[in-house]
Amino acid sequence: MPVAVATVPPLPAVPLKGFNKGITQGMLEPHHSLVQPYSAFPKKITGKTVWTREDFIDDESLWKRFWSPENIASLEASYDVWAAKNLSLPEIDRETFPLSDSVRSFLAEIRETTVQGAGFILIRGLPVHRWAVDKSCAIYLAIGAAIGVAISQNHKGHILGHVKDLGNDPTQIDKVRIYTTTARQYFHTDNGDVVGLLCLQKAKEGGESDVASAHNIWNTLQAERPDVAELLARPNWYFDRKGEVSEGQKEWVQKAVFYYHDGKVISQYDPYYVKSIQRFVDAGLIPGHSDEQKEAIEVLEQTAQRLALHMVLDVGDIQFVGEMHNFHARTAYVDHLPPIPRRHLLRLWLSVPEIEGGWKRPYPDSAAYKRCGIQVNQVPESCPTDAE
Repeated sequence: MPVAVATVPPLPAVPLKGFNKGITQGMLEPHHSLVQPYSAFPKKITGKTVWTREDFIDDESLWKRFWSPENIASLEASYDVWAAKNLSLPEIDRETFPLSDSVRSFLAEIRETTVQGAGFILIRGLPVHRWAVDKSCAIYLAIGAAIGVAISQNHKGHILGHVKDLGNDPTQIDKVRIYTTTARQYFHTDNGDVVGLLCLQKAKEGGESDVASAHNIWNTLQAERPDVAELLARPNWYFDRKGEVSEGQKEWVQKAVFYYHDGKVISQYDPYYVKSIQRFVDAGLIPGHSDEQKEAIEVLEQTAQRLALHMVLDVGDIQFVGEMHNFHARTAYVDHLPPIPRRHLLRLWLSVPEIEGGWKRPYPDSAAYKRCGIQVNQVPESCPTDAE
């Protein structure tokens, strides 16, 4: 059964005047009445979203793009116009920070590939080494606004995140977000339609990136371990909210790893959020995951590792990954000692709303402009220029 592929409509130059984008919706449970049984899923997915590492190793033009000198100059000119307005970073959007037609055209192709194609792109050559950090932040937010809508990534309302070691203990997985440590990140998705990373500083060793097609993983599981595929399609997995909870919400959500909805197989998953629920199990609030589910987690990780494409982000590189149909991971890393700066990446979680070509999801916020993300109560958006 082939998976339907739609074309992403072109973005308007600016949003509708007075359009209320609302707030980030946060981590929600699906509409369980919309969850399809495993028997409804395709046995094999076909199309552009199914890719193999061999295809991409042999042809880097499929996943690498380069800024032209003209587009860099255009970005800098747009920044100067924006800076003269004396606006704050959270106010950056397509209207307040308009991009030139050439830059918008360049990013439109990247957006199409990220949302409806293979689902990831590496853009090389942004000259962050000669820009102040606040200028890099502003230009990166404007680039992200051409792809989607920035959403909150944590309980602090950060719509501009910082992947940087804060000295947190990675074994405290019920309290600590792994991106604030040097630990390995297993294959996962972030809670958005697209995740973007801009490298400001590299690590001394490690911190390298892996991406795998979730649709290739699904096909492989269907061929090799259909029992695991069936388990991952059941909405009886518990995901920890890690204390990032709004008033009246439960401390966890119950959902599946793979969904079949509107003709597409969709995946959203992070093993750290699955593995950190033991305190609720011990309190008798939820059942623990079965031995079969625990094995399924390991099989999923091993399959992703086998099928993944490995890449290294250099300073000035931007990676965009479509989270509906890809998994990504990071190797552990060792930082430089002072005075050499530590590894530092700027991160965006982006919503691609349905009205702008985003995939429909069996969730109550599917039609929202700022769907997904992490939102605690009404915490306002903020854009710190360093990790905090």
